[in-house]
Amino acid sequence: MVIVIAPVFFFGLAFGLAVLAPGPTLPDGFVDLAEVAPGIIVDLRYATADNFVGRPVRGYENARCLLTKAAAAALARAEGALEGQGYRLVVYDCYRPKRAVDDFVDWARTPPADARTPEHNPAVPRSELFGRGYIAARSGHSRGSTVDLTLVARSSPVASGAPLSAGGSDCRVVRGARAPDGTLNMGTTFDCLDERAHDDADVPAEARHNRLLLRAALGKQGFVPYRKEWWHFTLADEPFPDTYFDFAIPPRR
Repeated sequence: MVIVIAPVFFFGLAFGLAVLAPGPTLPDGFVDLAEVAPGIIVDLRYATADNFVGRPVRGYENARCLLTKAAAAALARAEGALEGQGYRLVVYDCYRPKRAVDDFVDWARTPPADARTPEHNPAVPRSELFGRGYIAARSGHSRGSTVDLTLVARSSPVASGAPLSAGGSDCRVVRGARAPDGTLNMGTTFDCLDERAHDDADVPAEARHNRLLLRAALGKQGFVPYRKEWWHFTLADEPFPDTYFDFAIPPRR
């Protein structure tokens, strides 16, 4: 295994970019979440076409949830506590290669600037996604200790890979106790790039309760939420705070 560290500049600041040589081996300090917490449901949306880009994203050659060992262990503890309360975790995204972030940036800059879709950005045009903090030129996911996730009742089936929004419906509206993929009602579906994804006051009481439940469970294990997205959490004491990795997600051996 060879990792090459090269300086990368964003907004006048230098950050390390770690590039893994081709092959199935993970960088030191990374692990497959399935090996640490097999009870957590992994449903990586960027490895599919059901995401705001509308196709598999660059770098997601394999649908594996890779995380730093510290983040994976913390998630395993959160899962254990939630199981005792009748819930399970469903993970939508984990480590994100830098090339995938670049893919998002390229997509956001592709015309038409006023493009909107009901499933992902019903109110915010594509040209404003940067300014509103929904897409960025660098992502904490590339450091390996950030996850996008939600909750599901242990007694409820989860349709892994099921459409996030039923029939092209508005992502800001979730009717009933569950989202279309069987997860708990959080007031919006995953990757709904809209104020309702972070404005708790603008969602039903049931959704506010579920958001608080998720935050509390992850907060107890050292995760900090991102205020723009109810599903986004970063381990506060992450092991690679200044390194943005860019290895493609390799297959399992």
